[in-house]
Amino acid sequence: MAPLTLTREQSAVFEAIEGTRDHVFVTGRAGTGKSTLLNHLNWNTQKQIVICAPTGVAALNVGGQTIHSLFRLPIGVIADHEIEQNDAVRKILNAMDTLVIDEISMVNADLMDAMDRALRQARQRRHEPFGGVQVVLFGDPYQLAPVPGDGDERAYFADTYDSMWFFDAKVWRETGLRIFELDEVHRQHDDEFKFMLNAVRHGRVTAEIAGVLNAVGARRPVPEHGAITLATTNGTVNRINATQLHRLPGHSKANEAEVAGDFGGRAYPADERLELKVGAQVMFLRNDTAIGPDGQRWVNGTIGTVVELDRDVRVDVDGEVHDVEPATWEKYKYSWDPTRKKLERQIVAEFTQFPLRLAWAVTIHKSQGASYDSAIVDLGPRVFSPGQTYVALSRLTSLDGLYLSRPLRPSDIIVDPAVERFMSGAEREIGSA
Repeated sequence: MAPLTLTREQSAVFEAIEGTRDHVFVTGRAGTGKSTLLNHLNWNTQKQIVICAPTGVAALNVGGQTIHSLFRLPIGVIADHEIEQNDAVRKILNAMDTLVIDEISMVNADLMDAMDRALRQARQRRHEPFGGVQVVLFGDPYQLAPVPGDGDERAYFADTYDSMWFFDAKVWRETGLRIFELDEVHRQHDDEFKFMLNAVRHGRVTAEIAGVLNAVGARRPVPEHGAITLATTNGTVNRINATQLHRLPGHSKANEAEVAGDFGGRAYPADERLELKVGAQVMFLRNDTAIGPDGQRWVNGTIGTVVELDRDVRVDVDGEVHDVEPATWEKYKYSWDPTRKKLERQIVAEFTQFPLRLAWAVTIHKSQGASYDSAIVDLGPRVFSPGQTYVALSRLTSLDGLYLSRPLRPSDIIVDPAVERFMSGAEREIGSA
């Protein structure tokens, strides 16, 4: 693992987590280094930490466990149902000092309260929020929202909470949450573009800002090669990728992933069957682990073209051809080691596949965390969830690389009123965006 260099503001947040028992929420615009800080915390903390996330792929990306698996919670609304805990779960929940939750914006209020109740119960400290465990949250509510359930679940939330969001969980009435907003954007370097993205994030897009975005993005021909399409639905993405692959000459070659252990469902981090042809446009799905004298050859989101498929997969990235080897993603599970008196992270499953995906198109949701020098943003007939347009636009490293399949409309900029209420009323300790 290469050492990470933290910025001054990232270091300040790390010290607040490491040096106190306070509950901390680390947020910030896209590209401010939230993942870098979480990674640093994982490798450098002196505390007994457990990392979890709401979905299988998010958990794999941070080397953690899903919330439901870690706490052995049932899927769906938990409310005041009995929380059953076996001895193994109780030991893990008793051993941790700090619980780290990534992609917290996808966690609903009911699940947040269930984690609180489970920790109080396991640790037999029923009058102490989270049973005395420090809770550290990472995420940006302006990007990803919790997924609403069926009609009954929606009615339950409407009756029980001010909103579905994690910040409206009842536990926060009993305890404080220190909010750190990372303000230094590392993905974009143009101040004007950063300003426009922030306006999209907060739903404050003026006619002038929309005019600039549309003038650049919608009034020039879409490139035929080298740009990825970010679309709202899986159907659009699959159609574009299948069509483009079919158009290429020659036969395709498929590589089946090797899956060892129990992945629980099909939350794989890459395609189980990856079909490629020479000439296929691909995206890397993780950072290069073999760092040479010139640094990383690719990062998560890098776009390239397959140039050889004989024995190895060779990919051209900006004129340089690289051999790409299969990568292994590890699924972890926490357990308590009674002899060493330590929490251990054990590998319970492995998924091995080339860290590539066909990349003429990808869903906006799956583009989360990636950076692109150029991309075609296809918002389809309409944008249907808050933050979707912001996530898409903020993947771009510069305004010059933005292409729009249609002009932006006011209805494309959706901000959840509950997020505005919480974030505008929250006292930040870093940044002021």
